[in-house]
Amino acid sequence: MANLYNKQAELYVETRPSYPPELFEFIASKTPNHDLAWDVGTGSGQAALSIAKIYKNVIATDASAEQLAHAPKLPNIRYHHTLSTMTIDELAHDIAPKGTVDVVTVAMAVHWFDLPAFYQQVNWVLRKPHGVIAVWCYTMPQVNDSVDTVFWHMYSNSVSFWAPTHARKMVEDEYKSLDFPFGPVKGLDHTGPMKFEAKKLMGLDVYLTYIRSWSAYQLALEKGVELLSEEVIEDFRRAWGEDGSSPKLVRFPVHLRIGKVVN
Repeated sequence: MANLYNKQAELYVETRPSYPPELFEFIASKTPNHDLAWDVGTGSGQAALSIAKIYKNVIATDASAEQLAHAPKLPNIRYHHTLSTMTIDELAHDIAPKGTVDVVTVAMAVHWFDLPAFYQQVNWVLRKPHGVIAVWCYTMPQVNDSVDTVFWHMYSNSVSFWAPTHARKMVEDEYKSLDFPFGPVKGLDHTGPMKFEAKKLMGLDVYLTYIRSWSAYQLALEKGVELLSEEVIEDFRRAWGEDGSSPKLVRFPVHLRIGKVVN
């Protein structure tokens, strides 16, 4: 999976939305201790940067060295390049000792994981009984009716290039179908999904660059398909107005699952 994002690592950093502060404040409110967080599939460190403002130390891991190369450097974030799978011994040596992590976070990545293996690791590293796992995804951008109509027509042509299909479906259904064998955290009677919203001010060029950062866009190109043809770009330009020069507020719905170890 990591290789899907290596080619467009720089585009990813430039165009992906920052997650709202309210998301991290909510997660932190469910962990009594704020000593150590493990941000898994950190990519270019977008979530790790916000987590590091609340938690004393953050270990941020990813299987893509290209993505990690673009991550922001802070003294309380330790980035670590991992394989897509780790043994318990590797987990203890490279991540943290058993039962010492306050929160495990995964931003827009858990749908790629070998979930049984990952959840075993989560259960092993989390503090008992108050350690928390929080995973979230965001769904497709929303601008206005005109732009969104062009977007969804283009997106319908991209469907066959999203791989694996089951991972994409988990995102499309807002993580409702995600296997999540954890109990509700204090103050809640369910594990979600709970809704937040990320926002980013974008001009048309940045908006189109966001689309080019998709793994599906890159796979389509490899197969000789240009999802953003001149005709499609012109449709976007007309829908955007003012020749695409005016920035618009782009909204990304965020869907959070949060829970604690059951036993």
